[in-house]
Amino acid sequence: MDRPVRTLTPPPLSLQDAKAHFSEVVAAAMSGRTQHVTRRCKPAVVIVAAARCERMARAERPQTTGFIDYLRSMPKTPPGEDDPFEPVRRARVRPRDIDLTP
Repeated sequence: MDRPVRTLTPPPLSLQDAKAHFSEVVAAAMSGRTQHVTRRCKPAVVIVAAARCERMARAERPQTTGFIDYLRSMPKTPPGEDDPFEPVRRARVRPRDIDLTP
C-alpha cells in the first residue's frame, strides 16, 4: 500500500523567536527551507532566500516590449470609419456681426 508523500514544513515561528534566532532563520531560508513568521499568532511574513525571491519576482513580472512596439500593436482603424488621430477639418464660417454699442 502506497502512502501519500507528505512534505514536512516547519511550524511557524513567533516574531520573538525569529528575532532571538535570526541567524538560524536566515541559514534555514538560504538552504531552501521557507521560514514563516507570525505576529500576535497571525501570519506576518515569509522569509526566503534572495535567489528564490528574485526568481519569483522575475516570474510574475510581465514581459514588456518597447514603446514603439506597443504603438505598432494598437488596432488599426477599420475602413469606412473616421481615424481618431486625423486632424479635424473645420468649416470656414464667417463670424456673425454683433452690435456691442450700449
